[in-house]
Amino acid sequence: MTCTRIALMLLSFIQQVATAGHPPLLPAPQQISWTDQRFSINGTITITTTTPNCQPITDSLKNWLERFPKTSVRAVADSTHQRTTKQIGLRLEPNGLFRNQPEGYSLTVSGSTIHLSAATGQGLFWAYRTLQQLVQHQPQPYLAGCRITDFPAFPIRGFMHDVGRSFIPIERLKEHIAILSRYKINTFHWHLTEDLAWRLESDVIPSLTDSAVTQRFPGLFYTKQQARELVDFCKALHVLLIPEIDMPGHSGAFRRATGYDMQSDSGKVLVKKLLREVCALFDVPYIHIGTDEVAFKDARFVPEMAAAVRACGKEVIGWYPGAALDTSAIRQLWIRNNRPLPPMKFIESRNLYFNHFATQADLIGLFQRNLCDVPNATPTRLGAIGCIWNDRKLTDVDQIERLNGFYPLMLTLAERSWRGGGQAETAAGVVLTDKGAFAEFENRLLMHKRLHFSRLNFPYVAQSALHWRLSQPYPNGGDPHASFPPETEPTDFAGNPATGATIYLRHTWGPEIVRGYIDKPRPNHTVYAYTYVYSPRHQRVGAWIDFHTYGRSEKDASPPAGQWDYKGSRIWINGKAIDPPVWSTPGLHPVDLETPYTNEPYENRPPVVVPLRKGWNKVLLKLPVGAFQTADYRLVKWMFTCVFVRPAGMNYEIAEELIFLPDRHLSTQKAND
Repeated sequence: MTCTRIALMLLSFIQQVATAGHPPLLPAPQQISWTDQRFSINGTITITTTTPNCQPITDSLKNWLERFPKTSVRAVADSTHQRTTKQIGLRLEPNGLFRNQPEGYSLTVSGSTIHLSAATGQGLFWAYRTLQQLVQHQPQPYLAGCRITDFPAFPIRGFMHDVGRSFIPIERLKEHIAILSRYKINTFHWHLTEDLAWRLESDVIPSLTDSAVTQRFPGLFYTKQQARELVDFCKALHVLLIPEIDMPGHSGAFRRATGYDMQSDSGKVLVKKLLREVCALFDVPYIHIGTDEVAFKDARFVPEMAAAVRACGKEVIGWYPGAALDTSAIRQLWIRNNRPLPPMKFIESRNLYFNHFATQADLIGLFQRNLCDVPNATPTRLGAIGCIWNDRKLTDVDQIERLNGFYPLMLTLAERSWRGGGQAETAAGVVLTDKGAFAEFENRLLMHKRLHFSRLNFPYVAQSALHWRLSQPYPNGGDPHASFPPETEPTDFAGNPATGATIYLRHTWGPEIVRGYIDKPRPNHTVYAYTYVYSPRHQRVGAWIDFHTYGRSEKDASPPAGQWDYKGSRIWINGKAIDPPVWSTPGLHPVDLETPYTNEPYENRPPVVVPLRKGWNKVLLKLPVGAFQTADYRLVKWMFTCVFVRPAGMNYEIAEELIFLPDRHLSTQKAND
């Protein structure tokens, strides 16, 4: 039997085991032990409670269980209960095991009983969310037996939408919040105001939302009633809503509506009125006041606004770097190389701007990194918020989700922020170092994709078994067309290994911040990458191929006609060059951010169709780079994407029968995996 046949059988066996094993809990609990017991979801199930405070969870649990066929649920007080065949007990124990862990919980599932215990309603809610993930459907619906003790590493685990530059309908926001709450994401940061638009209705200054004031998507804003409804919606899901009114920068809409600069005397009067209106509208503990990216003309502005917020009984959050705020305020970090000052309480958003991410590679980096530079929260290091800034206009909300890898990245952040751990980005970055741990997580992530995201945008495919070799960097003297031995004498080379569907030679932010596969990247060099792909038959497959990730906050030029990019990147399969797509707007150099992407990002176009012959197919890529900043790309990304995919609902899946191995030996695959 050939090594190739063995490899295919091994891959099939791994897939079967992954499907037939334990439920893919995400985020993974801190402690779990599985049993072979099963709690069947049918017949009459009794829910018992110790206190009326359990009622919201009781109602949610009852509504969920009654969706299963032939299942009825009754809820009773514990003191009046007579034991029945199947029961679920809810226990709130404020002074119990989780008295110092308000989101912690324990969960036990046996053949006839389920116990959920926590110190708070929020802890019970997360126990319920875990219970939902324990459902198996073969042969009939049941909950897998287990014992779980669980709690989060960080108290802030969230996401931010910039609806000032874009607009996301309120129902889609609710969808995002509801879906992510299944994964214990507990914070929604709502960036409501920008230069382009003010998205929140105001009775103090009604003209703020006028179409004449709004420079992008005029007429689209949120009413006060919608804002109140969203607060209540979040509370029901134990999600903290943080509204942001950005000031005094990013305030062009305010200036157009009022005629005043925020930092002027007249402007400050109006801003204080607006803050009091916002504080009265949002029944939440925090108001975010921005304070970043602005020249301060009035040193009193920010202290006065912070005082106005606190006078309303709220606490203040502000960006850092940003205005000076006292140590009782929480800061949100946004520049990776800017360190927090020792007494500062802060939320991590450094290099968590998904609009700059290449989903496949940066998801690896997100999985491997630590948050707040620590494995677990401290009294000042509170957690993380992943942000999506839409500086460049996008055509619709689907693009926001798809081009920013919203769901796969947020599920990865859910895992890391709940579990804790990780290492510094300069140590691992997007170089896959712990292949076993990542492959285990990736398997759970993709099972959730298949189970819950088939009708949603989920632009991620399996990549932990895609192996490459990278050549040494050849100095090209500024000529991207210069050829070197891997191209002129196409023999295999014993280069450095790399793993993934997207490979950063040099990360967007450079090795000082995020490690890529070239330790000391220099401009004006060329690298080659190759692998062999085994196909069990002659076939044509779709390929995600790209050499640049189009940042959603950039004025990147579209590629020239007939070229993959401006760097001279090329790809050959079995010695034949693969032509790029026909670009919709070739060679377009946008002078502003109002031109939406068409088919420049690979996520936004059909895969390139390529031929594979039966047996091993050589894939060779040429990766030249000149300067790391050019007129065409402010952020030159030395990278490539190459993976073979097939349609799967709204998304794509990897062509699973293919094997990526540079030296075509099964022993190497075992060593790499």
